[in-house]
Order: sequence, then structure tokens, then C-alpha cells
Amino acid sequence: MSDTFDFNKLFIFELANNHMGDVEHGIETIKQIRKVCEKFDYKFGFKLQYRNLDTFIHPKFKANEDIKYVKRFEETRLDENELNLVKNEIKKQKFISICTPFDEDSVNLIEKHDFDIIKIGSCSFNDWPLLERVVKTNKPLILSLGGASLEDMDKVIVFLEHRQKVFCLMHCVGEYPALSENLALNQIDFIRNRYPNIPVGYSGHENPDNLDAIKIAIAKGASIFERHVGLATGRYELNKYSSTPEQIEKWLSSAEESFRMCGFSNNARYITETETEGLRQLKRGVFAKGDIAKDEKINLSDLFLAIPSVNGQLLSSDLSKYAQFFTKKKINKNEPIMSSDVQASNLRDKVLQIINRVKDILIESKISLPDKVEFELSHHYGIDNFENFGAAIINCINREYCKKLIIVLPGQRHPYHYHKKKEETFHILYGDIALVLDGKEKEYKPGEMVVIERGVKHSFSSTRGVVFEEISTTHFIEDSFYDDEKIIKNKDRKTEMTFWSDWLIKPIA
Repeated sequence: MSDTFDFNKLFIFELANNHMGDVEHGIETIKQIRKVCEKFDYKFGFKLQYRNLDTFIHPKFKANEDIKYVKRFEETRLDENELNLVKNEIKKQKFISICTPFDEDSVNLIEKHDFDIIKIGSCSFNDWPLLERVVKTNKPLILSLGGASLEDMDKVIVFLEHRQKVFCLMHCVGEYPALSENLALNQIDFIRNRYPNIPVGYSGHENPDNLDAIKIAIAKGASIFERHVGLATGRYELNKYSSTPEQIEKWLSSAEESFRMCGFSNNARYITETETEGLRQLKRGVFAKGDIAKDEKINLSDLFLAIPSVNGQLLSSDLSKYAQFFTKKKINKNEPIMSSDVQASNLRDKVLQIINRVKDILIESKISLPDKVEFELSHHYGIDNFENFGAAIINCINREYCKKLIIVLPGQRHPYHYHKKKEETFHILYGDIALVLDGKEKEYKPGEMVVIERGVKHSFSSTRGVVFEEISTTHFIEDSFYDDEKIIKNKDRKTEMTFWSDWLIKPIA
């Protein structure tokens, strides 16, 4: 268990008050809890506490009945043989064995008795001598955070991570019993967000009849759970924060119900056929607004959306700026457009591939970008020919003046064209560019600028890739006039989107 341990859905039971210092009472409690656990399919652990009372309590205070914990510990003292009897029953009942040491001698005994896991109690969270001893064991660790400051949490977690320990954290409120208004269950969110790679659990000391706490803890992503347990007998009275076997069964049932309601958190949920069919009936179907001839590209203006749809029909969710459809047959006015009647293609993968190439050039250029800008791909002969003809354009501002960043990929050319309304200045920021002005070609390098007056035909290309700033008078739609009639007839030569600057530091997929 030293190399790895799956803490997920581990339920831990701690014997209340050291099982009253009564070995038979402790063993019977373990047996009764096992009967309850047989009804549930989880991992279960039983936890003891070890203290060397001969050294743990100061000599002057031994047998002092005025200090609560001194009195309790002395009254429930067990010798090593008695402790081992209880521990052996834990293993016999097929529980994971867990123990909380309160001193270094107890860690020695835990190793001798071969417990599976060591638990660090809230009061010992930053007990550095104890932690130094514990990390020398080969056992996974569970640490309660009750009362720990944020600074101490960070220190202890770094300490354990540097020693490559397998461990989890338990949100815990050190009140016995803890009032509902003091449970601070939002701390589970905080801990999981601050330490995202560490399993987080909940150790509860609330009233045993409070079943809401575990439901909330599960909903917040806790994966390990702990309760004090015991048996109420004519001889022993159970404390107010410990659960009977009957209460544990209700507690586990509540947990089971919560897991079912919450579902999975590490992947997308399963969508039932009932849900899929119910939602499909409310999805708008795609219908022909007028007759559409065979082998025609379908445009949004050719369509209308309405319910009810029929099985196999294109739905509104199938339409996007990346989706293209060409008819395989004539489709009559008001008819549903069926998936089998069209040839479909999706340009999204191609667009993402291009964006990632543009991203690489922007990263290499070290040019700072606004957080959010309008971005377009200009593909004059179709997006499949973008690597040969086109450019990526980041539109920064367009008022009485205009600023754009133009990115040209290696080997890419922007076709010959001119503008009637706007005058431009190109400022080369990165890479190389060959600019053709009125039939004359000249190469420019970073730092150089060139003015392109109205009516001057120009094109540009790059061998290794280029980023340049285009500063101009106001940009007007339909103010680019190309020599090639194919470009003029291509009404789908731009793909527009919003560009976020954090795209430069995260994968785009």
C-alpha cells in the first residue's frame, strides 16, 4: 500500500473513547459495524488511537482527574496485547486497519502491529517531530485539517509531497459534537481547489442523526468519510457525536443515495435514451424554405427551423459556421432535409489546425495581444487551400482609424488586390515579407514600414512566416477588389471567431 492507494469511497469508523478501554466491547462494536457494511459496496476501514501514556502525560499530572483528557485516557488504558487483539479483529472482519499515533513510540507500535494506514489527528497536524517519524514509514497517510491555518497546510503538504508520500486530506471541525452551523462544508471546495491533485474527505462530528452533512460533502466532491462509532449498553453510554450501527446504516444509505444523485464528476455523464428522445422531440428540425436543386451548397438563407422533426432529419444542433452541406438530390419546398440527402463536411478540425499554426508564430514573435479580439481567417480559394493562399487577421480596432495584426504562414500568399476607400501602412513586427506593389516586388524585415495608397494593387507572401501591423483609415466591408474572378465569386472566404489571449498558453482543441 506504500506506492499507491485509492482513497476513493473509503468509509472509516473510529472506536469512540478507545472503546471504553474494554477489549470485548471494542470487538463487539467491530462485529456489529461489519454486519451493516455487508449491505454496501464500498471500502471500509476501522481506526484506533495509540498513545504511550507513560510518556504522553507529564509525570506531575498522572492520575489527575480534573483534566478531562488525562482522566479519560487513564481510564481507558489498554496494554499492547489488548490493543493487538482489537487490531487483529479489524483484520479478521476484513476492514482496512487504520491507526492514529499521538507520539513517536506509537508509530513504532503501529509498524509492529502492521496497520495499513496512519491517520494524523487535527491536534497533531503540524507536530513536526511526529510527522518526521511518520514519513519514515511506508504507509499511506490521512491528515485531518481541523484548526490548521492555511500557512500550516501549505507547509505540511509541501513537506509530504517532497517526500513522495501517498496521502489525503480530511476537512474536519474540532468540536465534539459540532453544531450544524459550524460544519463549514464549503471548505471542501476550498481545499479541493487549492490542492487539486490531493484526495479530500470529510471527518464528521455532527449529531449522528444529521444525514445532510454527508450528502453535502459528497456533492462537494469529498471522497473519504469518517464517523465515530460505538454501542450503547447498560454499562456504557454513547457520546453525542458517535453513531450506533443503526445510525451508520442510515448514514451509509444517505451516502449511497447522494452518489447516485451526483453521478460522475471526472467525465461526462451518461445520457439515457429516454432523455435523448425527449429532448430530440423539442429540437427544431431543418426544412427547405424553397426548392433546392441537386448538387447545391445549402446556405442558411435556404432553410427554416421548426418542430416537429422526424428521425434522421438534420437538426438545428447540426448547423454551425463550420458545417457545410451539399444536396445529393432535389429537395422540395417545406420538406425536411434528411441526413441521407446531403453530403456533409465539418471544417472545425481544419480551423483548429490553422489556429494552432498561427498560435505558434504569435508565441515565437512575443507580441502582446489584447485579452479579447476579433479574429478571422481569410481563405480566398477555400479553407482547404489556406496554407497556400490567405492570412489570419486580428482586428484590434476599427473607428475613424483602424488597426489590425496580419499573420501569414510560411509559404503562404495573399492574392493581388487593391482598396478604393482606405489607405494602409504596414509595420513589420516579426519574420519576413515580400510585398508586391504595382507589379514590383520588394522584401521587408522587422522594423520597416511601407505605405500603400488607395488604388495601388498589392499582394504579399512570406517564406518563414510574418506578423505585421496594418494601420489604416476606416476599414469598409467590400472594399477589397481582387484581380481573380474566382475570389470575387467566393462569398464564404472568411471564417470569423473571437480570439482570447489565453489561447497562447493553453491547448486549442
